[in-house]
Amino acid sequence: MKRHHRYTLGAFLLAVALSPFGALTSLAEQRPTPADLPPSELARQSIDQDPAVVEARGALSAAGHGAAALRAGSYEWTTRLSAQRRHYDGSGNSNEWSAALERTIRIGGKAEIDAELGDNDLAIGRARLGEARREAARALADLWLDLLATSRQRELWAEQLSFAQSSHHAVEKRCKAGDASTLDLNVASADLIEVQRQSSAAATAEAKAKAKARLAVRFPNLKYTPLPLTEPSALDMEFPQWRERILAQNDPIRAAEGLLKKAELSAARAKADRIPDPTVGVYTASEAFHNERIVGLSVSIPFSGDYRSERTAQALQDTEAACANVERQEHSEVASIVEVFVDARVGHERWRLATQGLSTTRDSARLTQRAYTLGEADLQTLLLARRQALDASTASGQVNVDVLRSQYRLLVDAHLIWQLEQD
Repeated sequence: MKRHHRYTLGAFLLAVALSPFGALTSLAEQRPTPADLPPSELARQSIDQDPAVVEARGALSAAGHGAAALRAGSYEWTTRLSAQRRHYDGSGNSNEWSAALERTIRIGGKAEIDAELGDNDLAIGRARLGEARREAARALADLWLDLLATSRQRELWAEQLSFAQSSHHAVEKRCKAGDASTLDLNVASADLIEVQRQSSAAATAEAKAKAKARLAVRFPNLKYTPLPLTEPSALDMEFPQWRERILAQNDPIRAAEGLLKKAELSAARAKADRIPDPTVGVYTASEAFHNERIVGLSVSIPFSGDYRSERTAQALQDTEAACANVERQEHSEVASIVEVFVDARVGHERWRLATQGLSTTRDSARLTQRAYTLGEADLQTLLLARRQALDASTASGQVNVDVLRSQYRLLVDAHLIWQLEQD
């Protein structure tokens, strides 16, 4: 049943590629990179230089040599030479020698299995390279959004500083006109000082952001440039389409399936190896004072024992474990797709509501400040309105970042940006 499940998944992915949606995703591969992410060329260069990607590329190159070695086989020609002196009574000593050339031969289709093992190792190497590139792209998008979030926080406090300064100026005017108390002026001054402190702290946090250090270490060739966060748009595909697209491009599943195929081939190899490979050779010898010349053929075949049987049993158990690993990987990837899709879909609605709330609280803050200037509202009402506007701005900005993070994760996993489809 497990083997049937694996081939069912393969047929499913093939159907996706041949379906009308497959044509749709081919066009979708031309999707432009979002404006608040690094451009495709710079991102791809940085991803390709990531240490994990360089390691995976080196492993792929090594797998190519390993595949060539498996096709060639581990058996080599062996030369055997011997010399001896034989004593004949009454005739003296005879100098004799022998020479042999031998090689073990793979039988029972073992050479073909070894070639398949080599090709499969290459496929696993390519899948792991794709997986490393996907993880690097995820990390790049996350770090970049973290930095944009810190910049957004600094801009938010700069906006609040301007608001607090305007409020303080309004209190000063009313205090001079005798419409406000010195206590109100002191409260406004303390509020302004606090906002100045928060604004300075936000600017310092942006300059010292951990994400900036991580970005510089992992992607040294990519320079951070503060960009305005884009407004998230509604997802343009439903969940089944995202799931099919991501699974069709899913390198961790490809790697797991490659390991399953390797286990199956290894089991077939172990089963074939229960019939030992013979060693064949030719030999020649000179004996009896060079009067006897010998030419012959040799064949040696080891006896099969418990070792080969146990190795076969081990390979069969490895196949079962590899099959379970494929199912586990599939479940993990699908669960991840569900989680990210839900975050993106629900998060977009949260962002829409947060944006509406932000617009309302900002209007309320502006109207309250005007009302205070005209003497129609007290200072506590003004400060409360400004704090509500601050909370709404903070919430809207955080939701904005969270939604973009989920949407960009979908784009990366589906290989729709940064030319990841060219793995």
